[in-house]
Amino acid sequence: MSLISQNPVSRNSVKAKRVDEVLSVHGDNKDPENGLESDSEISKLKRRKKQKEQQIELEQEKEMKRLENFLFGSIYSPVEFGKEAEENAQDVAEDGSALFFLDSTPNDVELSEDSDNEEKIHRERKAVWVDEEEERTAINIAKVNRLRKLRKEIGESVISGSEYVLRLRAQHAKLNPGTEWAKLDSGLRNDRSYDDESSDEEKHVVAASGYGNAEAFDDILRTDEDLVVKSRVKLLPGLLEYSRLVDANVEELSSGPINSVQFHKNAQLLLAAGLDRRIRFFQIDGKRNTKIQSVFLEDCPVRKASFLPDGSQVVISGRRKFFYCFDLVKAKVDKIGPLVGREEKSLEVFEISPDSSTIAFLGNEGYILLVSSKTKELIGTLKMNGTVRSLAFANDGNQLLSSGSDGEVYHWDLRTRTCFHKAVDEGCINGTALCTSPNGRMFAAGSDSGIVNIYNRDDFLGGKRKPIKVVENLTTKVDFMKFNSDAQILAICSTMKKNSLKLMHVPSFTVYSNWPPLNTNLQYPRCLDFSPGGGFMAVGNAAGKVLLYKLHHYNHA
Repeated sequence: MSLISQNPVSRNSVKAKRVDEVLSVHGDNKDPENGLESDSEISKLKRRKKQKEQQIELEQEKEMKRLENFLFGSIYSPVEFGKEAEENAQDVAEDGSALFFLDSTPNDVELSEDSDNEEKIHRERKAVWVDEEEERTAINIAKVNRLRKLRKEIGESVISGSEYVLRLRAQHAKLNPGTEWAKLDSGLRNDRSYDDESSDEEKHVVAASGYGNAEAFDDILRTDEDLVVKSRVKLLPGLLEYSRLVDANVEELSSGPINSVQFHKNAQLLLAAGLDRRIRFFQIDGKRNTKIQSVFLEDCPVRKASFLPDGSQVVISGRRKFFYCFDLVKAKVDKIGPLVGREEKSLEVFEISPDSSTIAFLGNEGYILLVSSKTKELIGTLKMNGTVRSLAFANDGNQLLSSGSDGEVYHWDLRTRTCFHKAVDEGCINGTALCTSPNGRMFAAGSDSGIVNIYNRDDFLGGKRKPIKVVENLTTKVDFMKFNSDAQILAICSTMKKNSLKLMHVPSFTVYSNWPPLNTNLQYPRCLDFSPGGGFMAVGNAAGKVLLYKLHHYNHA
């Protein structure tokens, strides 16, 4: 129920009637014979009548605007005051239907302060339109119970309409305090530092561009940019959220085992190669996975194929004394080798440096062959004590890790071609796989017993031989390991047993319990790769299929 009548009777209309009556009276008393009525008086009366008609029109326009604001909810509509306000207030008091009342208490001091602040705000912000009727209207706040809370003093009763509006707004602001971030006026905000800033730094939460200082917060509601940007998204352990998609090579399956799968750096192109001597390229979208091209090599069953990190070429090798290089731009295949001065009969295992400058092949009798990716010529060799079985680059391609039959992990400096560190892999007799994280802080070493040791590189180089985690979920030889792009997932694979593929949550060093999926047979997994953005995971198996999965935690492929 409103304290102010929604349909006030316009006093101007009553006054207009009175003017008409006056004119009619003057007209009746006028003596036509003597002409006693002067022309000036008649013009004055006509002018007064015209002014009253204009006022009536203005009142009607105001009434229309007020009704529109009432119907359509304009929060900036002025409050109209009239006699009916006092009459309705008296009716409410007589009926005793007041919602509540509040006697004078210490809270009135707070109300006074709030109203003072409101007055200060209104002095700073000049109103667009002022209703003159407010000053002439008197409101008795002592008669109505629920208006008594607006009093500043106990004996206060009648206030002006403008003061009544200010006190109502102050009371509303007191009962409904606004949120700090929603205030555009920086003067209303206290200049203080928030305690949650330190917690945001601990959680690696940073402000988006344009919100680094206090002044920029005034524009927080005037843009559609992200207000909070997380610098690192954390993957949760326990259960991995994923879904099975259409097989990556569904348009053309391989007739032999898949030995290599790899995503191009643009995350849309996937390479799949195997013993059927074909290298196939697919455009991955998770729905159709269209085949783009295939390359057939007559004399080389493919054991490994890999993109150069710059994405310009594909290096292809098998159990041959030569290898192939496929130029993606020119669509041309070049046969390279045998390497000058070497007698290796197989170059089937190799690794490419992250800077795309060097290709490291496994050689005979513990030799590591370094080949330039530009000239495709042998540029140097490294020699281990035992037989070399696995390689991994680190430190942006300036360092190389190797392991083999002597159970030790070697660290090589490729700038000086020397071994600067060598240590035994704990519990390892024969090392079979190596893998380094993208940031180079950790590396994983697998053995023929199925044990995988995860080390911190700095601690390992500093003399600490104890691994930070020992993974014992596989029982057969570890053939392949791979970190994803943000090093939160480590894939461990063995080709000796069905479904022997495990995914480990690296931050907690726990294996996901819902992988491999119970209702899906991975067959004998032989290779795996994550897309650059982490959204896709491709698994090649001995049945010639490339299984494709979507990891829901990652938004991009």
